[in-house]
Amino acid sequence: MSEHHKKEFRLNHPDLEKMHKSLDRRNFLNKTAMGLGAIALQNLIGTTASYGRSAEETIMAALPSIAPKAKRVVYLFMSGGPSQFETFDYKPKLKDLYGKDLPDSVRKGQRLTGMSANQAALPVVPSAYSFNQHGKNNTWVSELLPYTSQVVDELCIIKSMYTEQINHDPAITFFQTGHQLPGRPSIGSWLSYGLGSENKNLPSFIVLVSKNASKDQPLYARLWGNGFLPSEHQGVQFGSGKDPVLFLNNPEGYDGADRKEMLEYLSKLNQLQNEPWGDPEVNARISQYEMAFRMQTSVPEVLDTSEETNEIFDLYGPDSRDKGSFAANCLLARKLLEKDVRFVQLYHQGWDHHGGLPKSMAQQCKQTDRASAALVADLKRRGMLEDTLVVWGGEFGRTVYSQGKLSKDSYGRDHHPRCFSMWMAGAGVKPGISYGQTDDFSYNIIKDPVHVHDFQATLLHLMGIDHEQLIYKFQGRRFRLTDVHGEIIKGILS
Repeated sequence: MSEHHKKEFRLNHPDLEKMHKSLDRRNFLNKTAMGLGAIALQNLIGTTASYGRSAEETIMAALPSIAPKAKRVVYLFMSGGPSQFETFDYKPKLKDLYGKDLPDSVRKGQRLTGMSANQAALPVVPSAYSFNQHGKNNTWVSELLPYTSQVVDELCIIKSMYTEQINHDPAITFFQTGHQLPGRPSIGSWLSYGLGSENKNLPSFIVLVSKNASKDQPLYARLWGNGFLPSEHQGVQFGSGKDPVLFLNNPEGYDGADRKEMLEYLSKLNQLQNEPWGDPEVNARISQYEMAFRMQTSVPEVLDTSEETNEIFDLYGPDSRDKGSFAANCLLARKLLEKDVRFVQLYHQGWDHHGGLPKSMAQQCKQTDRASAALVADLKRRGMLEDTLVVWGGEFGRTVYSQGKLSKDSYGRDHHPRCFSMWMAGAGVKPGISYGQTDDFSYNIIKDPVHVHDFQATLLHLMGIDHEQLIYKFQGRRFRLTDVHGEIIKGILS
């Protein structure tokens, strides 16, 4: 748009003309915290990760903080709360306590959910499945995870995770955003904001949700939302249908040239709006439109698995040929990581087993075990595991006592936030170890507790970020992923 047209547009809108005059060069430089130096610095470090910061915060973010061990993260989130008793926390003594009431000395008056608080008794139930030792350190792993047991020497199994949240929505929100209430940025958004993108043709934060999972607990887009960060940092969900990204393809009757011309005019209108207002969200919107245009070429390319060998499909399992399944999403995650997508988040629902746990747990493990292990193995043999962090886990664990009717073939477990298991593998994490210890009932932690904020602080540390320095000022307060908490788990760092 020419200067003549811009001036004519402002003259027809007196409020805009008044604002335009108030933003002359002298006022602009006076109101800029560090003048032209800040502008020059922003041009040097790029604008991707600087929207919404003061000049001082931009400078702080531009300076190297910690030598990063990881360049990218893939987070396999098992939504619903997998039972530690049927996965990684072996408790053989429970066999002698079958059906006995949970001792008060173990429970210690801790909170129960409304689903089991009114039970007359809390009968202890051991796992219906056996455990075996695997790897160089003879790590105990459930028989339900035969493929994971084959890569156990690459895993750091944390058995002492804990959280304050006892119900699903606040617990999963807490894990993903650092706070139990909605509205804050997710982990992937924080990383996108702090580090930007290494691939300008794909989003820095991509989300994949399993289509073949039991939908026992809902998932919300706010779990991968940007919160109060600029909207360009929100997670982009890829679907399994004809259009993996909604509204990405050209509308009927438009070709590529028409779409490009339309976006160019739209960009000019947004730039015109940005001149008087200076709203960072306008720049974010422009950036997203430009990204959408580039994704029209990059997304079909990365989704194409025709060049993958039969051996790769066999590694991930037969479901890997079924787009949208957990196995197919694991294979797609590897391809996205190869394209230097910063953060890939997979969600697999169906782990909320209040009843019928033995059968349901076996089904869940069958859907996820092979592909999870394959992803670790595949990354390692491609030389990518050394700078990729892989995370597996849910929002909390399960109780040692049975919820509802108890039998050896059918029992349930309630929510348990006091201790549960998850694992990490790859960049900067000690391989082949178990960290933390729980009591004989896996009800309380007796060694090396790890809070959710500690996990988040450690993840950022591995990406080269000091969690106390990654800050965004919003409504007069400085926010961060770990709020005012979080300690790096030094015992798991290599």
